[in-house]
Amino acid sequence: MKKLIATLILGLSVLGFSGASFAQAASAPEAAASVAAAPAAASAPEAAASAAAPAAAPVANKGDVAWMIVATLLVIMMTVPGLALFYGGLVRSKNMLSVLMQVMVTFSLIVVLWFVYGYSLAFTTGNAFIGGLDRLFLKGVFDPATGAFAMAATFSKGVYIPEL
Repeated sequence: MKKLIATLILGLSVLGFSGASFAQAASAPEAAASVAAAPAAASAPEAAASAAAPAAAPVANKGDVAWMIVATLLVIMMTVPGLALFYGGLVRSKNMLSVLMQVMVTFSLIVVLWFVYGYSLAFTTGNAFIGGLDRLFLKGVFDPATGAFAMAATFSKGVYIPEL
């Protein structure tokens, strides 16, 4: 009973203090806005000249790309033996090889399906929940004329990695 009461008190206290953690929009004074408007009007020709300059093409950071490749390979190397040993522990020892092969075949099928349509549904624009079929069969990821992969935006602002 004491444990239940202590848990409830802890939970309610966490919920009680969570209201203070919401983000609030910063309100700027109107006087500062009117003072800043005058110099902004003077620098309008400079802004137009800088807007006319072409934007630099995004460049992939080699360290980011290398880490993404290493992390992906580590996850893939953990998946097959991990699932095989987990499901193998649920069957008799005589069926262990069968379970290992089932996991390997299933994983191979999932990899093929990911390249066929999974990538497109996960990383293209569509609606709020699922992407479109713009990159079906990885269409448009590689440009043979330039010999380069398309750049994909990441969650970090200004960080790009090759799509494949």
